[in-house]
Amino acid sequence: MPCGGGGPGGARAGPPPPPAGRPAAAKTDRTLREKAVRDGALLLARYDLVAEAHPATAAGLAPLRAAVREHGKALAPPRAKGGEKPPAAPPGPVSAAPKAAVRELAAAERRRADVYAEALVTAGPELARLLASVAAAAAAHAYLLTELAEETAA
Repeated sequence: MPCGGGGPGGARAGPPPPPAGRPAAAKTDRTLREKAVRDGALLLARYDLVAEAHPATAAGLAPLRAAVREHGKALAPPRAKGGEKPPAAPPGPVSAAPKAAVRELAAAERRRADVYAEALVTAGPELARLLASVAAAAAAHAYLLTELAEETAA
């Protein structure tokens, strides 16, 4: 008899057993998603504060802010989509100088890219792919914001 299982042609009887650690992995993914959504909401609030304090930067920030909003929607845990409450305003005031304020946003995007890249180690495969994509976008945002800061009048 072949050693592939209990049925004809080596087929198993019944569904395969669930992978070990599945509930723990689901909890880890949910925790990562919730933290990413909270952090993204704080970043969105920071974009809003910079655009409000420095209206000349608003047009350059708008597409990046829109992407951050979409990332938050994609990262939201399945049952939480649309039901998140807005976070408190981010700590600290916005820099009075437009260049500095945009550079601070670039630094926040770099931190976001780094945090998501580190989370890849503990995330499940589907979430890891999403986090990798968002981390790459955050790195691109950091670059674009650095360029925008250079173009912004002091």
